Amino acid sequence: MDLKNKEYIDKIKSLAKQKNAVIFAHYYTRPEIQEIADFIGDSLALAQQATRVQADILVMCGVHFMGETMKILCPDKKVLIPDMNAGCSLADSCKAEDLKKFIEQQKINSLSSGEGRGEVLVVSYVNTSADVKALTDVVVTSSNAKKIVDQLPKDAKIIFGPDHNLGSYINSVTGRNMLLWNGACHVHSRFSLEALLQLKAAYPGVEVLAHPECKAPVLAQSDVIGSTKALLEYTIQSPAKRFIIATESGILFEMQRACPDKEFIPVPPEVTEGVGCSCNECEYMRMNTLEKVYNCLLNENPEMQVPQEIAEKAISSIQRMLAMS
Repeated sequence: MDLKNKEYIDKIKSLAKQKNAVIFAHYYTRPEIQEIADFIGDSLALAQQATRVQADILVMCGVHFMGETMKILCPDKKVLIPDMNAGCSLADSCKAEDLKKFIEQQKINSLSSGEGRGEVLVVSYVNTSADVKALTDVVVTSSNAKKIVDQLPKDAKIIFGPDHNLGSYINSVTGRNMLLWNGACHVHSRFSLEALLQLKAAYPGVEVLAHPECKAPVLAQSDVIGSTKALLEYTIQSPAKRFIIATESGILFEMQRACPDKEFIPVPPEVTEGVGCSCNECEYMRMNTLEKVYNCLLNENPEMQVPQEIAEKAISSIQRMLAMS
């Protein structure tokens, strides 16, 4: 281990103990961040775990909307995020003011067409801002979206956002015709279909595991489609010794740690910088560094804040999801 990293790790552990702080890390963060975390998981699972810990300070190593979700579920705790500029291309693709206009237009369209009474249900992926969650009827994750959409009235006019790829996949497995917001995760959208086909040819019989945020042609070539956690659990339970993985490469660290005797082959992005690069990384997740974790714990800043009015509306959509899943 790098000596500087070890020094930061020692300082972080000492500060966390001193300040009664708990560190959370998303699967897509750097390996050294995952190593120091008390809990590792996807965004909603981490936020839910935060409600169960006895701590004064919660450090969310992920991206901005994850810190917001944690603060919404833990309003009485101090929530810190190592870098407030760590955004999310998917969350950023759906601004609250744009979604609000879109909802109103769909209500008008519904009334004018005689399809209904102007009622529209808004289903939003958890990868959204607090402002968008406040406009949402029910939040979903990649693991429970099908189950929740299946429970909605069959004649309901549904807006699903912001991930078009995930929404398209859910439409295909539920038989729905939800109106899809045209947003996407820049990481999952750039997996190379050509490279995936080459990997399948090079490793015949090896299963392809893909996240439903990937484009439809990639999903069509996949054997297992599921959330990050579901893909991790599949690799642990499967007797297979080799897998082709189409999701953000940060999960490979946890897969390898859980299954040291197995091989994980990442699908490369369509465009790579440099020769031979096969990693598809989220640069926003990589903004979390040991130095930033140390500084945010030391200074107790940046601290995540969500306006009470927004938080109260947003938590309703999350609670509805938890009740339905």
